[in-house]
Amino acid sequence: MQTLRVYLEPDEMPTHWYNVVSDLKNPPSPPLGPDGNPVPPEKMLAIFPMPLLEQEMSAERWIAIPEEVRQIYALWRPSPLCRALRLEEALGTPAKIFYKYEGVSPAGSHKPNSAVPQAYFNKVAGTKRLTTETGAGQWGSSIAFAGQMFGLPVRVYMVKVSYEQKPFRRSMMQTWGAEVFASPTNLTQAGRDALAKDPNSEGSLGIAISEAVEEAASQAGTCYTLGSVLNHVLLHQTVIGLEAKKQFEKIGLYPDSIFGPCGGGSSFGGIAFPFLADKAAGDKRAENLDCVAVEPSSCPTLTKGAYAYDFGDASGYTPLMKMYTLGHDFMPPGIHAGGLRYHGDSPLVSQLLHEKLIRAAAVPQVATFEAGVQFARSEGIIPAPESCHGIRAAIDEALRCKKTGEAKVILVNLTGHGHFDMASYDKYLAGKLEDYDYPSAAIADSLKHLPKVAA
Repeated sequence: MQTLRVYLEPDEMPTHWYNVVSDLKNPPSPPLGPDGNPVPPEKMLAIFPMPLLEQEMSAERWIAIPEEVRQIYALWRPSPLCRALRLEEALGTPAKIFYKYEGVSPAGSHKPNSAVPQAYFNKVAGTKRLTTETGAGQWGSSIAFAGQMFGLPVRVYMVKVSYEQKPFRRSMMQTWGAEVFASPTNLTQAGRDALAKDPNSEGSLGIAISEAVEEAASQAGTCYTLGSVLNHVLLHQTVIGLEAKKQFEKIGLYPDSIFGPCGGGSSFGGIAFPFLADKAAGDKRAENLDCVAVEPSSCPTLTKGAYAYDFGDASGYTPLMKMYTLGHDFMPPGIHAGGLRYHGDSPLVSQLLHEKLIRAAAVPQVATFEAGVQFARSEGIIPAPESCHGIRAAIDEALRCKKTGEAKVILVNLTGHGHFDMASYDKYLAGKLEDYDYPSAAIADSLKHLPKVAA
């Protein structure tokens, strides 16, 4: 019988996170302040604890995972690497399709991989409470869980359209003790400003970030947590790819193509970065490795955005980051049924794309749900809508292999299950989901408002 699942023993869980910065030929562009000068770390202490800032700025290759974090990781890690044999059969492809399944975590997604260490390092630094934003709800539920593990109260600003579409994500957060508010709110100046512009605003991650950052910066003992984009978040997520490398070694295979859904970059970086380390080291197996960040065509940051300095939020509270962006006042369409709504992307993922070390692809909404249903009917797991983006691209590659006869090894990061996203599946099954390509003219208009930064 062919291998269906590859497991690791608990003592094979990674002891260190991998930092891709150590292998970049060009150092990352520094975050800038409004004056165009690099932001010194001490200015960020208003919203982040020092241990996380040190990780954010680090160029060390390996950063140790604290034992307290590994103990909580052990509730679900190492996660399984699975071969999608039934999907391969349904597609009639010679390709071997594998997925790293992150839906086994308490929150049902990959997000606790960073939520747990963020809560831990905040606790060690003396933080008293946490604020955050969430789009689809996976990050909000994950930091609510992690805050509970370390006794830290959590307040979540949840994008309004998701707050209404996904009530059970909200219930998860509240079950773990978090306060949850539909953003934009009247609790912050950023929220009040957004409502003044549009009283019926459905919200955006940019607005929700502004609200969470504003509260953290204005209240002593409160720090801000972020579920994607920043270097330390992608660092924590490399446990996914590090485990996957060990699992492939056990069965004597190595991926030719890696697909990860990409909104802010944490799940893509988590699966791809450890394999890119092999490429940087000259490993012959990784010589032609194809790593693809897959985003929605309704929020085409990597495929249609500009590589420029921009704010990470809608109100300009954050430092300027060099990244692919659609403009910080970009508003995603309310019809989009999953996460991946962010206007920008991880500076590290953006740099790798700009330097042509990875690729990006955009897929339409209906096709992503079509792929999710096909995956569920073949493999039994109902994927989260975000995961469906990577699955769509992996299926397309497998179908291409069917035409060419290539027996490629394909790896996709199945970032979570869709049990709390069935309202979106209901819309798809009822034929009520629409494709939406964000208009180039609207993107160009948004990009006109990029902050002016000297070259």
